[in-house]
Amino acid sequence: MDGGFVRAALTDAYQVTMAYGHWKHGRAEEKSAFEVTFRTGPFGGPFAVFAGSEDFLEFVGKFAFNDDDLAFLMKSYPEMELGFFDWLRNVDTSKVVIRSVKEGTVVFPMEPLVTVEGPLAVVQLLETALLNLTNFASLVCTNALRHRIVAGPSATLVEFGLRRAQGPDGAMTASFYSYAGGVDATSNVLASELYGIPLRGTHSHSYVQSYSGAVSTPIKT
Repeated sequence: MDGGFVRAALTDAYQVTMAYGHWKHGRAEEKSAFEVTFRTGPFGGPFAVFAGSEDFLEFVGKFAFNDDDLAFLMKSYPEMELGFFDWLRNVDTSKVVIRSVKEGTVVFPMEPLVTVEGPLAVVQLLETALLNLTNFASLVCTNALRHRIVAGPSATLVEFGLRRAQGPDGAMTASFYSYAGGVDATSNVLASELYGIPLRGTHSHSYVQSYSGAVSTPIKT
């Protein structure tokens, strides 16, 4: 679902500058631990559904800065020592340990959802992608479950968000995690093809209008 964008360079600039600070002061390999929590439940509710952990674990397993990433960072931060970019070139996640609640678990504010342990600078570089890959997925999954609770188990719920989604990646993520959260089908043909989600659709206003006109419409008096 990443559209080719989910890689080491998908991070905030300050993650790189903080990692440089740790490296510069000999702290890059210090053992550290970060926890993921949320302060309040989405949509004014008391809970959320945790999702996106599989995407994050896949990202961690492939984490590496490629030559283009490094060239761009060297150009962007000419004041940084070259040794730091050598460190970035060789950085890996072999010493990182991740503990997480199970995908699809109902979770509550201030509850630790993910714990990431490992070398300080490495774990720092993982933060942005971790939040990006879990926050929106959890939001969509939670929204779908809330609709399912209100509609009941026998109602048919279909996700039609493609045309209003936040770009192609947002659309694919929303379709996938809406289904995970409890909807029955999607109108998104590509999501159905790639993820095996049942495909459903209706028809548009323009379709109806194309079969009607002023002459055929009775005028009420």
